[in-house]
Amino acid sequence: MVVHYYQELLNYFARMVRSRDGAADLVHEAYARVLALQQTGQVIHQPRALLYRTARNLLIDQHRRSAVRSHGGEAEETPLLDIAEIPAPAEDEPEVAATSAQGMASLIATIDGLPLRCREAFILHKFDGLSQAQVAVQMGISRKMVEQHIQRAMVACRQCRAANEGGEQA
Repeated sequence: MVVHYYQELLNYFARMVRSRDGAADLVHEAYARVLALQQTGQVIHQPRALLYRTARNLLIDQHRRSAVRSHGGEAEETPLLDIAEIPAPAEDEPEVAATSAQGMASLIATIDGLPLRCREAFILHKFDGLSQAQVAVQMGISRKMVEQHIQRAMVACRQCRAANEGGEQA
């Protein structure tokens, strides 16, 4: 599991937090939590999705803690929560996990349904963390064409997400 998703997660969260060290801390903590869950005997059908969600939840918790600290006064007197005291991610609930798995399968099908070059540009940029210029060089196309491919893929992903969210509310 570590070999398959570590670099992908690190690249994604490094862009989000704008710090490779901060991203590495998030990813390590996410792996620790998922591995701890796995050691309890729970079967994890989609470790990649769980790792992303866990790291994202950790990032949200980190932002909340920093917001509390920045308000000063009474918030500074309150001891910070220990990482072990943070509640487990909501995706451990069966209903949430099933919905998440369906949404992820739908999104993967949407990406798989993209034209070959569009899909390749999107994956290189979003999942491999290459810049648009790097994708253009690797694929032998113009940067403008890379932008168009990525934009087309993003529109398809947004439409898929909107369709999934619409289906959940019905």
